[in-house]
Amino acid sequence: MTRTCSWQLCACLCSALFALMLSLPAAAAAGDYQLSSGDTISIHVYGEDDLTLQTRLGESGVINYPYLGVIKVKGMTVAQLESRIVGGLKGDYLINPSVHVSILEYRPFYIYGEVKAPGGYPYQPGLTVERAVALAGGLTERASTKDMTINRVVGGSERSIKVSMSTSVYPDDSVLIKDSFF
Repeated sequence: MTRTCSWQLCACLCSALFALMLSLPAAAAAGDYQLSSGDTISIHVYGEDDLTLQTRLGESGVINYPYLGVIKVKGMTVAQLESRIVGGLKGDYLINPSVHVSILEYRPFYIYGEVKAPGGYPYQPGLTVERAVALAGGLTERASTKDMTINRVVGGSERSIKVSMSTSVYPDDSVLIKDSFF
């Protein structure tokens, strides 16, 4: 092996390791997270720049991926999408594809009721009701800290869940801070 080949191999391995380290927090947070409309994802196939894709998922929840065509991504986890792309590229197109999928931007959550700035906000992993309230400018004077709910889609149907300030908030959740009765 020549000195140039060794250097190229080392550079390639270092760049792959660096990319992996940057994605660890997002990957850890994204474990069981199901992709849906509004998420922005990045797909990278190492050594194949023409197969790199960055896209925001539309309402249909599908992407048009090179060589594989239309893939329904909505409802898949990051690991499932990686596996689908590896399976599609392996053999016919590449011998042993190394695919990395990451979530660049999660779809928003919504907060309304007795907060100073109701609306939609970008989701952040580790978000709680307390942090969501802070993003919305804090509580109004009339807000209840005991009467709060989250409307969340669970198993295809929407449910209203009574919550506390320490409850986790997820993308697409609608957090309602109700009035306090004196």
